[in-house]
Amino acid sequence: MSKKELALELIKRLKQEYPNAGCTLDYNQAWKLLVSVRLAAQCTDARVNVIVEHLYAKYPDVKALADAPVEEIEKIVRPCGLGKSKARDISACMKILYEKYDGKVPEDFDALLELPGVGRKSANLIMGDVFHKPAIVTDTHCIRLVNRMGLVDNIKDPKKVEMELWKLIPPEEGSDFCHRLVYHGRDVCTARTSPHCENCCVQDICAYGRGQR
Repeated sequence: MSKKELALELIKRLKQEYPNAGCTLDYNQAWKLLVSVRLAAQCTDARVNVIVEHLYAKYPDVKALADAPVEEIEKIVRPCGLGKSKARDISACMKILYEKYDGKVPEDFDALLELPGVGRKSANLIMGDVFHKPAIVTDTHCIRLVNRMGLVDNIKDPKKVEMELWKLIPPEEGSDFCHRLVYHGRDVCTARTSPHCENCCVQDICAYGRGQR
């Protein structure tokens, strides 16, 4: 089975296993996803979802957050870790959105990358989930799983993994495939314990899984 064939079969099976997989960060406006994905660095999505409720209760829109003292933002987001740098990035990002984009999130990948605290992973998440454009989000789950499954060969650098996956994953499937990898990575192909290959829907085609039989 070629890597392209493997990719298509993995997409098919994970779609059956997790038909409703989506972003696990709560948001109802694009700018809120930008905030949440910055807070999610080295923090669980579940905790971020709790913290942002307090943040938005005090600062309910882009202008309010752009005008907020960085120190006040930091007090609220501190439980997510790295509070000082995250607060600084969120403040600077909201200021640019308000001043340059009329409070809206730009629908352009390169423009997103110019925003403070936004890297390729965050930009791809916005492009896929908000604008429904082709996207591949190489978070820690994605990188771990595609290496184990055999789609990439011992590549850990997020951008390099992303570039390899663009060659294999149909553009319209990329965003949802990455969301399903998150679900599968949390439930089955775990990081802190041995993978639960006995419960895996792709064990027979997965490079790691085949080695465990």
